[in-house]
Amino acid sequence: QVQLVESGGGLVQAGGSLRLSCAASGGTSSNYFMGWFRQAAGAEREFVAGLRWSGSSTYYARSVKGRFTISRDNAKSVVYLQMNSLKPEDTAVYYCAASARAYIHVNLTSAYDSWGQGTQVTVSS
Repeated sequence: QVQLVESGGGLVQAGGSLRLSCAASGGTSSNYFMGWFRQAAGAEREFVAGLRWSGSSTYYARSVKGRFTISRDNAKSVVYLQMNSLKPEDTAVYYCAASARAYIHVNLTSAYDSWGQGTQVTVSS
């Protein structure tokens, strides 16, 4: 089972930036797909961004495309989520997730095998 630990959340004003990190341990391979999800109070968990440890494809939710950037550092086994131009509606707990499946629907929570504990992001207006 892959262990995931998120960090980097906090309180920021609208228009500001934050960078989240997800440190992975316990046996991720280059075939793993890594995703960032978020869950606002009273809402369902939703897909934000994702990529594989290998390859160049990245995936984004429409609501964050152009503002958020997902990247990875394979040597450190860390996935990042750079969040710019933050809006109050980006306020949520952000989760990192990992999937060992070769083919997945990236936006489905059921496609992921491992989850981090989450990190709170609060954007004030």
